[in-house]
Amino acid sequence: MKLKRVLKNRDEAGTVIDNDLMIIAGPCSVENYDVMDSTVAFLKSLGISYIRGGAFKPRTSPYSFQGLGDKGLEILREVKLKYDVKIVSEIMDVRDIEGICEVADIVQIGSRNMYNYPLLKEVGRLNKKVLLKRGLSATIEEWLSAAEYISLEGNDDIILCERGIRTFETYTRNTLDLNCVPVIKQKTKLKVIVDPSHGTGRRELIKPMSLAAIAAGADGLMIEIHPEPEKALSDGNQSVDFEGFKSIYREVLRLHRYLNME
Repeated sequence: MKLKRVLKNRDEAGTVIDNDLMIIAGPCSVENYDVMDSTVAFLKSLGISYIRGGAFKPRTSPYSFQGLGDKGLEILREVKLKYDVKIVSEIMDVRDIEGICEVADIVQIGSRNMYNYPLLKEVGRLNKKVLLKRGLSATIEEWLSAAEYISLEGNDDIILCERGIRTFETYTRNTLDLNCVPVIKQKTKLKVIVDPSHGTGRRELIKPMSLAAIAAGADGLMIEIHPEPEKALSDGNQSVDFEGFKSIYREVLRLHRYLNME
């Protein structure tokens, strides 16, 4: 495979340019204003300004909560203006691009849509940062090819997100493939972050896998949090509460600073 656009970008010393840590956090889906308001207020108090929240949610079961749609976008717009944060939200359909782009600072392509090439081409024409999640069973090569679809349309502002792949293991929701982090950083110029929430599906594993991701060289993390995970309308088992997230965040920052000491 010849990747012409997602190539390595190094400075003269041979190190990857830009080493900032990116933390994206928030509930799996936008449930109501109160949950988003309390969550964003908490994250903002920690200095986190990238907020995740799905207005449109792809779910395996058609009977599961699939987001509030346009009402969810309006809630995201309100908290964005109130707290001066950046919104990360998923695009599922080309028909929703305009509405989502009015609110989202980063548009997310979820794992189910990694192979949706018409959608990839459309977001490639946007002047927006794109977060491209790895497909459920995608190889690294297939994942990079999806990024190339976006890049070939002119948008090189792409962040890759490892969120676990499907294997024979059933104890965890997915198998979090941290091998991909150094591979991506060696082969491409793109940033790569890790989603340990989807990668494990188990709340108690999010902290150790977050630390492992940072140790592997990830540029950031995407973590699902909720004020009351047991009451979450989606993915409660893989969401942490505020105190749990605060503990994870402190240890992640401590490790990142140690690893990047000069």
